[in-house]
Amino acid sequence: MTAARLFIISGPSAVGKGTIVKRILKSDGKVHLSVSATTRNPREGEEEGVSYYFMSDEQFVQAVGEGGFLEHASVHGHYYGTPKAPVMSQLKAGRDVILEIDVQGAMQVKESYPDGVFIFILPPSVDALRSRIMHRGTESEEDIQVRLGAAQREMEYLEHYDYYVVNDDLEKAVDSVKKIMAAEHWKVTDAAGILKRIKGEE
Repeated sequence: MTAARLFIISGPSAVGKGTIVKRILKSDGKVHLSVSATTRNPREGEEEGVSYYFMSDEQFVQAVGEGGFLEHASVHGHYYGTPKAPVMSQLKAGRDVILEIDVQGAMQVKESYPDGVFIFILPPSVDALRSRIMHRGTESEEDIQVRLGAAQREMEYLEHYDYYVVNDDLEKAVDSVKKIMAAEHWKVTDAAGILKRIKGEE
């Protein structure tokens, strides 16, 4: 089998990507979920290093300058990003890492870590996505239209991903992502090394 892999999972809001990731983490204790860093204040119940890595603006900007993030962005006046060191540490230890981020962040990761495996979660249709957003019961009609517009713009990035999974059935979608992750470990990425192991030369 190949070395541990970084899996980047994206998809529109309400497509169910968070639920899929939670199911995978629950079923496989060897998979690690990347924890983001932020400069916003901790909310009640949030834990350092579990919910987020909490940083000051100065610390964050310094880390950006030192190349310490796989991706980063400013959202609503606060910085958010994926610290590189914890991800690299987990990969080096032989644990797969899942990074659940939006398409803009994913495109940055593609630049900083091109060996990542990029998976896009799609709804069965735009109408189905609209129904899921409405089912939440927390969005106005205007908000729904904004989310649908954003979703359709995000789906235009599909061509930059390695795989897609349509979430029309949660269990099947989870199984599909698991199969992609498993298949990636049997890719021939180091033929010489594989043959050495087979021949008992290492």
